[in-house]
Amino acid sequence: MQQTFDITRTSRKILSQFLEKYTLEELNAIPEGFNNNLIWNIAHIIVVQQMLVYKLSGLPMIISDEMVEKYKKGTRPERKVLQAEVNEIKSLLFKTIDKTKVDFDNKVFKNYLEYPTSTGFVLKNVEDAMAFNYFHEGLHIGIMMGIRKFL
Repeated sequence: MQQTFDITRTSRKILSQFLEKYTLEELNAIPEGFNNNLIWNIAHIIVVQQMLVYKLSGLPMIISDEMVEKYKKGTRPERKVLQAEVNEIKSLLFKTIDKTKVDFDNKVFKNYLEYPTSTGFVLKNVEDAMAFNYFHEGLHIGIMMGIRKFL
């Protein structure tokens, strides 16, 4: 599992570079042909990781219900994100993964509600969830690389 966490941390480093490189206006921009923006993709990645790993394990997530409602699957940007929210998202990028690693090492994840993903994978335990999560993050990083070409 160490490699899974290492891959996820690498993904999060790439995401943090988007937050460093692009202005608030660019993070919020939705280019023609896209239905979301850079900041939505980053927040969505955080929300999905928390839902896949914690919610399906029956454990409390460290993100707010409000954040889940704004960035879960099936949502799209409804308004411009302010700098304070960007700062919160930035802090959660690594905080969520660090806590997951500690909880995994402490064997906190005992139960898991089997979950069939929309891509056809069936997640049966937290290890499956983390492996699928880095696949999911990679998909969204790819979308973000497309978006950045139009900024």
